[in-house]
Amino acid sequence: MEKKTIVSVSADPLSIDVLTSQVASEQCGAIATFLGTTRDHFNGKKVLQLDYEGYIPMAEKKLLEICEEARQRWDVMHISVHHRIGTVPLGQSSVEIAVSSVHRREALKAVEFCIDEIKSRVPIWKKEVYEDGSMWKENTEWMESGVRTACSCGHKS
Repeated sequence: MEKKTIVSVSADPLSIDVLTSQVASEQCGAIATFLGTTRDHFNGKKVLQLDYEGYIPMAEKKLLEICEEARQRWDVMHISVHHRIGTVPLGQSSVEIAVSSVHRREALKAVEFCIDEIKSRVPIWKKEVYEDGSMWKENTEWMESGVRTACSCGHKS
């Protein structure tokens, strides 16, 4: 069976059911998933929503690179990674990852690797909107990677 890698960056709401169906295989005994959702607070402030901006062609290229690196490290069958841009309301997902493998360990490790690398390497920027204003957020992982760039609004991360 041919191994599939599916990535996308779009403003459309995400569906973990879609991702799990994309990676399902009768040859696999495990599907590991991760959903990154908008929470209602950060550092004592009430969060109303998250707004994401990104350079889609480069973001999708980086997602594919990350998936390929995960394949080189672990024996996984299919990988599906979707990241949302635009406004993401409370409780909705901004990033979803699904990985299938014969055994659970490989899929779990690949999912953890993928989310860590997405946060450190993919050119997508997050703004938290609070009751009393908003601010662009720097990913700790991005800062630690030494990568510096600017988003379309001029924000430097």
